[in-house]
Amino acid sequence: MMAVLPRRRRRRRASGTRRHPASLGGLPLLARLDLSFNNLFGSIPVRLARLPRLVALDVRNNSLTGSVPAAAEGDSALAIRIASHPPQLRSLAFLPWRRRRERGGQKGSRRPQACSALSASPPARSRSDPKREHQPGRMHSTNLLLEEPIRMASILEPSKTSFFPAMTKIVGTLGPKSRSVDTISSCLKAGMSVARVDFSWGDAAYHQETLENLKLAIKATKKLCAVMLDTVGPELQVVNKRETTISLEENGTVVLTPHQGQEASSTLLPINFSGLAKAVKPGATIFVGQYLFTGSETTSVWLEVSEVKGDDVVCIIKNTATLAGSLFTLHCSQIHIDLPTLSDEDKDVIRKWGAPNKIDFLSLSYTRHAEDVRQAREFLSKLGDLSQTQIFAKIENVEGLNHFDEILAEADGIILSRGNLGIDLPPEKVFLFQKSALHKCNMAGKPAVVTRVVDSMTDNLRPTRAEATDVANAVLDGSDAILLGAETLRGLYPVETISTVGRICAEAEKVFNQDLYYKRTVKYVGEPMSHLESIASSAVRAAIKVKASVIICFTSSGRAARLIAKYRPSMPVLSVVIPRLKTNQLRWSFTGAFEARQSLIVRGLFPMLADPRHPAESTSATNESVLKVALDHGKASGVIKSHDRVVVCQKVGDSSVVKIIELDD
Repeated sequence: MMAVLPRRRRRRRASGTRRHPASLGGLPLLARLDLSFNNLFGSIPVRLARLPRLVALDVRNNSLTGSVPAAAEGDSALAIRIASHPPQLRSLAFLPWRRRRERGGQKGSRRPQACSALSASPPARSRSDPKREHQPGRMHSTNLLLEEPIRMASILEPSKTSFFPAMTKIVGTLGPKSRSVDTISSCLKAGMSVARVDFSWGDAAYHQETLENLKLAIKATKKLCAVMLDTVGPELQVVNKRETTISLEENGTVVLTPHQGQEASSTLLPINFSGLAKAVKPGATIFVGQYLFTGSETTSVWLEVSEVKGDDVVCIIKNTATLAGSLFTLHCSQIHIDLPTLSDEDKDVIRKWGAPNKIDFLSLSYTRHAEDVRQAREFLSKLGDLSQTQIFAKIENVEGLNHFDEILAEADGIILSRGNLGIDLPPEKVFLFQKSALHKCNMAGKPAVVTRVVDSMTDNLRPTRAEATDVANAVLDGSDAILLGAETLRGLYPVETISTVGRICAEAEKVFNQDLYYKRTVKYVGEPMSHLESIASSAVRAAIKVKASVIICFTSSGRAARLIAKYRPSMPVLSVVIPRLKTNQLRWSFTGAFEARQSLIVRGLFPMLADPRHPAESTSATNESVLKVALDHGKASGVIKSHDRVVVCQKVGDSSVVKIIELDD
């Protein structure tokens, strides 16, 4: 219920409430309208002051569905429609108000009364204010967009299948439960676009066999997949050589020792770091769990440092737990570990395994400073083809969080490792870091990957309600990809996990507020834009205006396509990578494979390799032939249909061109 107060002299003395029909015409000039809906993210006041125009409001299910736009010029009527489910008109209450100018502190002035108490109304905004430029019939909340009217029954309708399961990419970790050719093929069909190889366990021969199976699966499914190598970094580990089951009882004590020759037991845990005694103090918190720990009280344990004896650290056990397996991760909360980010063991793995296999991404674990990224890039530059490998900084502790901006400027992408970071941060601060970090990555145009979303699917076929919501919120926050660790490495349902996460991402993308995101990104970039940024934003805007089914971008380095994807178009972006010929004075080679695969971690970007006989700066006729191949690919995948409009971004000579084409039958 709302109160609308017209400026009407002849009913100045009227008492009580008069009721009018929901749709009114010829209403006198509106003096002011105050609204408050306490059920929508708190109290939301809306104030209009003397608008000589038709004002339309849609209120459905007692929630504000849009802003208050001005309409036809010269009209001074107010039309208000209230609907519920099922649709039903309700009458509105109009209260008389004495005709006075609203002046602060004016004696005798009366403020209009609303149906519920309001805080101070915000200052009126001009029509040009972007915060008021909302479309009617929509509810806006950050990057969430809900179309009205919403029928609850429509939620139960099955989602339509698509060639692209989701715009958001999925990184799957290959391991014991997901390394066979058949399983990897199923993972690729389910939506995995990047395969992660974690060297915190297993040797090079084991992972090489897994990689060969991946290559066979790619050939069988004809689906491109990139490879990410995850370093161990300064990760502390508990060594359990005999793989005995270790039972720890609450309020008991256990000793952490650097002497790895001793056997692990319920009273002694050997670790791989000799400097722990110097790094911790009594009262410090230590967390121990199996591999990518889930935080379950039965499989991981919290320890509190009681005292330090020489090289040993005596801890009090805070919860009863059972540790099983050969390797446990140890994490010290908010404590600096004096170990290099890229260890000698990591360098050896990259040199002997990563370089021959031409890895696409390097996940730099425990990145704490921008210098860590620079040192890793310098090391890769000396390994031939790995100079093109992109470095993703993995933020896992408060130290990395404090240097986030400088790390983001240096890295090619960011991985938010919420497992370790969730231990370093108070629980109530984790969401804030996620939203802030993703926003920074989005505005910088660099891919952001979120981890630890469906831990329960390691042992269960369905995620929890909180996990399903967490995946959707990661998409709405702006994540480019979701990284699955233990869920696919040792989980019982790797294929089902990928499929489930993909479906959740696809549903969240349907309500992603692309229009608001686009405006915010353009405003953040500011003016003057760079030449390439201007072309990319213009291509996305054109695609939105003409409701294009796809954007096709010709690129050699992949940068133009990534810039287009930065503006989060609602339609897929086909990145046609045109190879370039290069030589080291001994042999000729083509570039393009790296650039195509590295697009597989960017949201909304789907690469395809063009014929190497057609260079990037070719004639329009030649480009048309490449374009035909791209259009045929889009038609075959079901993305493009007859009479669809397609936006094409290409380079002709020294000029960049954005054109719109409409397909015939």
